[in-house]
Amino acid sequence: MSNRYAIILAAGQGTRMKSKLYKVLHPVCGKPMVQHVIDQVKSLNINEIVTIVGHGAEKVKEQLGDSSQYALQAEQLGTAHAVLQAEGMLADKEGVTIVVCGDTPLIKAETMEALFKHHEETNAKATILTARADDPTGYGRIVRNEEGFVEKIVEHKDATEQERMITEINTGTYCFDNKMLFEAIHNVSNDNVQGEYYLPDVIEIMKNQGEIVSAYVTETFAETLGVNDRVALAEAERTMKKRINEFHMRNGVSIIDPDNTYIGPDVKIGQDTVIFPGTMISGSTVIGSDCQLGPNSEISECEIGNNTVIRQSAAYSSKIGSEVNIGPFAHIRPDSAIHDEVKIGNFVEIKKAVFGKGSKASHLSYIGDAEVGADVNIGCGSITVNYDGKNKFLTKIEDGVFIGCNSNLVAPVTIGKGAYVAAGSTITEDVPGEALALARARQVNKEDYVGKMNVKK
Repeated sequence: MSNRYAIILAAGQGTRMKSKLYKVLHPVCGKPMVQHVIDQVKSLNINEIVTIVGHGAEKVKEQLGDSSQYALQAEQLGTAHAVLQAEGMLADKEGVTIVVCGDTPLIKAETMEALFKHHEETNAKATILTARADDPTGYGRIVRNEEGFVEKIVEHKDATEQERMITEINTGTYCFDNKMLFEAIHNVSNDNVQGEYYLPDVIEIMKNQGEIVSAYVTETFAETLGVNDRVALAEAERTMKKRINEFHMRNGVSIIDPDNTYIGPDVKIGQDTVIFPGTMISGSTVIGSDCQLGPNSEISECEIGNNTVIRQSAAYSSKIGSEVNIGPFAHIRPDSAIHDEVKIGNFVEIKKAVFGKGSKASHLSYIGDAEVGADVNIGCGSITVNYDGKNKFLTKIEDGVFIGCNSNLVAPVTIGKGAYVAAGSTITEDVPGEALALARARQVNKEDYVGKMNVKK
């Protein structure tokens, strides 16, 4: 196998998006378009990746990090001009280079691998990734000779009536002999209406030199979609969502309503988990087996064990164990660790807190900046008072503690193992283990108070 290189075209402004956000950074199923492309390319046997950046260059570099090298196209003068910016990195190298647009988030690694293999098997100097379009209007047509090799690419506006009947179209993804690519690209002219240097002109140059130009037809037209506006972005989102959901269903996950379930491309889900409608799962979330998620739940960047139920709740950047029951209407905020067999009930908010095995906060509580031991019961309406307006403080609740309803635990404070806090208490000092803490005013009844108030009136 020859050396392989990749050039990702990501320098265009994307004016049709009508957005402050640089085009290739618009997300599809929660991941920027260009990141989808890079991730697929990285899964191939590629020696070097060069991303051509222009508008929003620093933001693109920030997103992709060290997964790619970068070349700057300071002035956008067409796709051939963009590829030329990688000359200093690649021009002297033997091998095959694939050129992919950064706004084609649906392209698969399997398709690019097939393109590479077809290029090598046909001994071509250039190979075009093509597709069959039901309506090819607006696309460049692939005209083949009797041997099946590419004779030329004809743009729609220049095509004859017979050529317009061709349904095989140019997708804008190519493989080239690397050295010949950079030799030919210097011969590309900008003698056209736009005054730009177009990469497809390299195909004509190679044909005129007597080189073989081949084409590989991808099975799925949708995979080649280039996103240039919000309409195409929504179409890419629908296609990617369907692809992701079908992947999980074929791997043993039940999705009750796939049209209304949104799962990110990097999410992992165990078998026999059931996902109910309106649920959004994103980031690098990992979910175990036999869970029930939703309806109407949002889960991002979480690690969830087996047999856990999350109903109508939100969880972010946290670890949640097995056989945990969360919701409805609970909020698990970042940096929380919910151990096995915990119950987090309705209208409970957990923030940067550890919950030990078997502990419960069943309703209407806020537990923030806390370490909660095992088998703790936190009564309705209880809170950890963790913030003094400037700093956050830690509350420690040791194993087996019972916190009565409507209790305020004013941090920093420790409730010792097996202790009880009476309902309605405001705790400002540590409670020893197995003690009962009462911190509320003694009840006083004023006899005949209402009658006396009426007399005064």
